[in-house]
Amino acid sequence: RGVQGAAARAGAGGKVLGEINDETEEQMRMRTSIGVARAAANFNDLEVVAEYTKRLEGNFLKEIDAGYPRGHDTEQLRMCIKGLGGVVESFSNASERAIERLVSTMLPRVRQIVNEAVGNEGGSAIPAASFMGSPVLSGATSTVSSTRLDYDLDDRAFELAQLSEGYVGRMCSSLDELIEPLGAHFLPKLSDALLIGILGGVSTRLEAAIRKSKFTPLGAISLDSDVRYLMNFAKDRLDSPELKSNVTLCKACLPLARLNQISLLLNVDDLEDVLDLISVSKRKGNWDLKLDDAKTLLSLRVDFEGSKVNDLLQMDDE
Repeated sequence: RGVQGAAARAGAGGKVLGEINDETEEQMRMRTSIGVARAAANFNDLEVVAEYTKRLEGNFLKEIDAGYPRGHDTEQLRMCIKGLGGVVESFSNASERAIERLVSTMLPRVRQIVNEAVGNEGGSAIPAASFMGSPVLSGATSTVSSTRLDYDLDDRAFELAQLSEGYVGRMCSSLDELIEPLGAHFLPKLSDALLIGILGGVSTRLEAAIRKSKFTPLGAISLDSDVRYLMNFAKDRLDSPELKSNVTLCKACLPLARLNQISLLLNVDDLEDVLDLISVSKRKGNWDLKLDDAKTLLSLRVDFEGSKVNDLLQMDDE
């Protein structure tokens, strides 16, 4: 709502209602784009002031060390300057909360994008202006994709899936249209936080859709390819070098980590490999799925008998 309101106020300026109604679509898009840029600047301000205050604290402390004699008064002054650390923290926390609220505002549109991609009901076409009143933030009119989530693949269907653009590619294109207008104006740290938040919403929605599917061994391979595509999509757009590896990316986005674990679990060649996979992953700290989750997911494999899955996983969830 903050972005929408700021965009409207900043873009509209002193226009009267009649003038706004006479605008062309291109003029409205330009006005909204300018408003979004100004609204993004408001988010950036919190990060800028936090960084400036942090530098100010450091510079003051250096000056105290270099130019003031040791003593009680100097130590009191040092403690006073260190109080700026709390100010930095308050600005940083406010910035994080602002991004979290922005992500929450965008999640309904994100869920719609995923639903359209996987073929869930409710994914029919909607006008671009339906998201926050902004065609800039929504891209073109959304339509139901002709490619659906389907992992119950035989040899021929798998070959066709490798040759065509899958639902994940279409979904990521729509996410780009949604995120890029804001991300282009954000500071790198905020742009990364926005993308991680959106990625979490996407991953949660995809997990729900996956749990309704059936998997052949080839379908599991296809899922692995799709998860890798999504992770590479994120890494290509993240600015921080620390988020460029799969391990750090999954730690930053737990729903994506779960999606990766689901892919690993569904790609076991034999049920006897499941316990080893879970054990090794837990020792590395890379496993969050409960045994009930594992049972449910493994039962999606058409070549695994449900009774054998249950017998195999009769152990305490440690």
